[in-house]
Amino acid sequence: MSAHTLELELLPGARSLLAAHRRALPQRDDLCGAFCGALALHAAGIDSHDGEPVDQDAVALAAGSVISALPDPRHLPRGAHSRRDYRLTLPVVEDATASGTTPAGLVRGLEQISGGALAAIPLPGPWSTGTLTRLFDLASAVPRPLTIVANLATRHLWGAAATAAQLLDYLLEGVQEGPLADWDVGHFVCLIGRMRGPGGTLYGVADTYPSLGGGGVHAQPAERLVLALQRPQMPPGGLIVIASAEDAAALREGVGALGLSQGVWDNGTVLPEMLA
Repeated sequence: MSAHTLELELLPGARSLLAAHRRALPQRDDLCGAFCGALALHAAGIDSHDGEPVDQDAVALAAGSVISALPDPRHLPRGAHSRRDYRLTLPVVEDATASGTTPAGLVRGLEQISGGALAAIPLPGPWSTGTLTRLFDLASAVPRPLTIVANLATRHLWGAAATAAQLLDYLLEGVQEGPLADWDVGHFVCLIGRMRGPGGTLYGVADTYPSLGGGGVHAQPAERLVLALQRPQMPPGGLIVIASAEDAAALREGVGALGLSQGVWDNGTVLPEMLA
């Protein structure tokens, strides 16, 4: 690879996911996980379920997402606004820090809405730049649409407004200095692709607010993304690989060979049954 050669790869189905992403922005309050789950369903061509549209509310209901009683501006990135025009009635919790979607609920909800056509494979780690690279290699080779949803800590990411010069300095020379993080929460996003250069690898992120990056899309250095997945001093995080059920066995075997664990994690969100 020469000093000025860059390699771009998109996950299968990424362009369909991005089209759905543009239509759905922004997320409703507390529904980042459900927002990303709905994008995964659209990327796989699943737009309705039982005569109802597949959207973030539908996924939230199936996943047991819990919304806060009142909006909390501390849970929003700079430039974003609260959105509470929920289409469906969802469980409510007083403590905004406990609101959101559990990984277990999202896995269950996606498989339910897809009628078993999709498999959601939760991967809590352990994460390194090497395992992330090899997982992406595995995912890129799948013949049918595939989505990777990341449950991460935003405090460890670069700010989404990184300049072209900063991105190129990283890709070509490995320069690690970038903009400060935009906010500090546990969050779900979709990974859509990667760009590799002689200095490092950037991962493309479809985020849930249009104020982040360019219309909700930004790029993150592999090292920052790995740290965000590890979520030190926070409840655990991880990745959920959402793929056709036909590809699930090969994917499960492949991630096992990478040394990655399979299973859900407790990200600190309450379950609806805990509210009674």
